[in-house]
Amino acid sequence: MSAAPTPKDRNTLRLGVAGLAVVVVLMVAAFNASSLPFIGGGDDYSAAFTEAGGLRDGDDVRIAGVKVGKVTGVDLEGSHVRVDFVVTEDVAFGPSTGASVRIKTLLGAKYLSLEPRGTGQLARGSQIPLTRTVSSYDVVTAFSDLTRTTERIDTQQLAQSLDVLAAEFKDTPENVRGALEGLSRLSATIASRDDKLRELLRAANSVSGTVAEQNAVVDKLIKDADLLVAELETRRDAIHTLFTNTSALAQQVTGLVRDNRAQLKPALAQLQKVLGTLQKHESDLKQTIAAMAPFTRLFANTLGTGPWFDTYIQNLTNPVGGVGR
Repeated sequence: MSAAPTPKDRNTLRLGVAGLAVVVVLMVAAFNASSLPFIGGGDDYSAAFTEAGGLRDGDDVRIAGVKVGKVTGVDLEGSHVRVDFVVTEDVAFGPSTGASVRIKTLLGAKYLSLEPRGTGQLARGSQIPLTRTVSSYDVVTAFSDLTRTTERIDTQQLAQSLDVLAAEFKDTPENVRGALEGLSRLSATIASRDDKLRELLRAANSVSGTVAEQNAVVDKLIKDADLLVAELETRRDAIHTLFTNTSALAQQVTGLVRDNRAQLKPALAQLQKVLGTLQKHESDLKQTIAAMAPFTRLFANTLGTGPWFDTYIQNLTNPVGGVGR
């Protein structure tokens, strides 16, 4: 029969379960510290925009270029876009603060910029209205709009209108007439280059779109280059030691050659003479090697059965029974 658990054993079991529960709670809190109140969760705000401008969840929130938080959500709310963000730093910005979507990199990455205005602090949970927000204008969108706009322009009609305007102002002072004539020539030039201009704008639009599509690849390339630079920085001492030892080795080899130059020079000269002699008699050496081939083969067969010579001498003795016949 097993003994019944004592009160001490029951207390130990309770303490163990309680300790395990505390450890689990601490681990969960450690992995979700950023979302916990009073532990760096920050203050929640939102802003209304007419257009999101490529802003995404997780993008930076900055004041005067300094990161103070991050975007937590971009959703459609009625006729406008609602951008939720959290400010994790202890910074002050007044109740009239504005917001704008700005370009972070040349490849199109964006961030939310806050422009503090007013005294005091914007109340937690407040929304910055449309009247105080500015959406960004993307480079790709700009080229697309420019292409569509130029395609709708009747360049011939524009040139004709400017020509008529120049004709009407022909009796005006010289400066005005010259300006209008120049404007007319400019319009004629643009009209004559209309197809080339359209092609150029389409190509620029295509390039912008390709760059935007390869944003992730270029971003990864930049990050990999940064990792390479960081690795070189960590290996700086080893690389310096390698260069120092290589330089020392070169100095030692140089000193060795300099110290033994008197002996090396005659040896190299003699070696050069030997090589010259061998090169001069190259054909004779080839013939000698070819002639020695049969002899070498027979000599190898003679010594192939052991450490002795196999020989045969003909008519050294008479055959048995051959005498008297």
